[in-house]
Amino acid sequence: MTDPRPLGEPVPGWTPPPRPGPAVIEGRRVRLERLDPARHGPQVHAANRESEATWDYLPYGPFGSEGEWTAWAERVATLDDPFFYAIRDLDTGRAAGVASFLRIDPANGVIEVGHINLSPALQKGAAATEAMVLMMRWAFEAGYRRYEWKCDALNLGSRRAAQRLGLSYEGVFRQAAVVKGRNRDTAWFAAVDKEWPRLRAAFGRWLERGNFDAEGRQRARLSELTAAVLVARDPALG
Repeated sequence: MTDPRPLGEPVPGWTPPPRPGPAVIEGRRVRLERLDPARHGPQVHAANRESEATWDYLPYGPFGSEGEWTAWAERVATLDDPFFYAIRDLDTGRAAGVASFLRIDPANGVIEVGHINLSPALQKGAAATEAMVLMMRWAFEAGYRRYEWKCDALNLGSRRAAQRLGLSYEGVFRQAAVVKGRNRDTAWFAAVDKEWPRLRAAFGRWLERGNFDAEGRQRARLSELTAAVLVARDPALG
């Protein structure tokens, strides 16, 4: 007789993956380097001076001086959760942003990407996208089952970026936090390991040099390549 109680799908042979740890994750356009305040601070701070808006939805910043940025970086650089990387644009050779793994839960195979701060210059090219792809690739190839992206629900740019990367919309947690004295509703997105092979193929096709013309304009849009992987789309994005 079939047991009528609904139970989750078995996960045979489950082994928790390792915690993040590589000092460098190398790409074609960008290199992720374990955050070093002294080495990365001057470049990242200078890159962000173009616009304070890059800090709008983060719980810290903007920083009025390089020293303030470095002091913040010194507080977070030694943590293992969040685990911070500086993002170095290989075309310019300069570090121009940061991102981290956080809420790292190897026992359940869950990891989140966050604390993403991309300077205006980095946002304009394919390097920023490749940085996000490299972090997702590391997580799934290390054995994580679920890769999360959470952001302020008012941050439509971040919501658009998550969906473009093939992370499916999972809803909004109302009044999830108080950030800089203001309410934050949090939008949730995620991809799971069974979706990774199709996402990896989409990223590979998009990142090919032949997908960009002489001016760096994309021929095939990443959002079009990842659309079929989504199990739910964000209604706020139309």
